[in-house]
Amino acid sequence: MGQALHALGIDSMSVEDRIDLVQDIWDSIAIEAGLLPPSASEKAELDRRLAEDDATPNDAVAWETIKAEAQARWQR
Repeated sequence: MGQALHALGIDSMSVEDRIDLVQDIWDSIAIEAGLLPPSASEKAELDRRLAEDDATPNDAVAWETIKAEAQARWQR
């Protein structure tokens, strides 16, 4: 067994608790890496934003425009 398992007391946890811990660690990695699909509320928000964008396409600003304006500000 690794030093970290002992130092963190993981080796004294029940098998069930260690499995839960592994799942929690994996979920945190997956979230940070963007591996999990969006939740129902996240999907609803994405759908709402897409619908808003489709309804008012002239309100959007192209990425190229935003990037160029930002670069111009930094070059002053």
